[in-house]
Amino acid sequence: MKPYRLFALTLGLLLACSTLASAEILALLNYESKPDQPVRREGIAIMDIDPESGNYGKILMEIPLPPDLVAHHIFFNRDRSKAYITALGKSVLHVVDLRTFPYRLRAIDVPDCQMGEDLAVSEDNRTWYLTCMGSNNVIMGDALLDKPTKTVSAEEPSVATIRYPHGIAIHNGIDRVLVTRTVSPDMSDAGESITVLEASSGRVLTTHKVSLQPSPAKSAPVEIMFSPNANPPVVHITNMLEGTLWAGVWDPASKAFSFHQVDDFGSRQQGMPLEMLYNAKGNRLFVTTAKPGFVNLYDNSIPDNPSFSKRSQPRPARTIASCRRTNATCSSRTASSIWTA
Repeated sequence: MKPYRLFALTLGLLLACSTLASAEILALLNYESKPDQPVRREGIAIMDIDPESGNYGKILMEIPLPPDLVAHHIFFNRDRSKAYITALGKSVLHVVDLRTFPYRLRAIDVPDCQMGEDLAVSEDNRTWYLTCMGSNNVIMGDALLDKPTKTVSAEEPSVATIRYPHGIAIHNGIDRVLVTRTVSPDMSDAGESITVLEASSGRVLTTHKVSLQPSPAKSAPVEIMFSPNANPPVVHITNMLEGTLWAGVWDPASKAFSFHQVDDFGSRQQGMPLEMLYNAKGNRLFVTTAKPGFVNLYDNSIPDNPSFSKRSQPRPARTIASCRRTNATCSSRTASSIWTA
């Protein structure tokens, strides 16, 4: 790789990879040239992040990307045998088979998707769901063949709608997918709701407000995740512009979610909560904020009411990962810098 001054490392995703190399802990990071460079470049860098490795902190290889792709996030399927790269600049999703070396990108055309944001894969590794914030829909795809199979959309005046979708979470045990209504691409119109889909069919079921403020609250829910091992299932939601943390609790009897506010980051002079992650046991929840850059730790022993414990301010604020030093696993997702054991 060229000297770091030539590149701006953007979003990253950490993983422990028995699929890439036995017992290694590697990071996949997407990078792009700084604005003042005469030739724009984008790519994926693979870095050794095992503190006990002789190559710790070194770039092991690069995978070039089209210079006009505007790569956004990196997501993995359930067994981490594939990595998916979403894009803001083109209607395309890239996939990398991590079981085959040397690694090669394969482009998946998703013509109904503008501004691809987040991607979730079903628990059986057979279906992926891609949120498209610029085209107000969710793309369902065959995760074995890696091709789109269905475009899910629901516009007003429908009671349940999909608009500016960003965050997405799936729970196949209850056959539900939840997506956030975040903000228009030009940031002029912020949402305030979560929409629930039937995972198996893509049918749009209900939309729920996640703000205590009068409408339009412009809370901009941005990320949503299911708390591990919660029974009944619980999701956590970060409201980006409102600066709050919410929870949604599944009721098995009514087969519906109810939503309530968990925390207000403004009480700690923080704003713009973004990413979330859990430790392996699921009894800790980490939430990042961007104004200023903090990582907030919650006791998640009671998932429908996590309790704030403490905050830290890492530098630089880029990626958050929950790692178990084993030969097989490391849960991961993009956010602000911290590792948790």
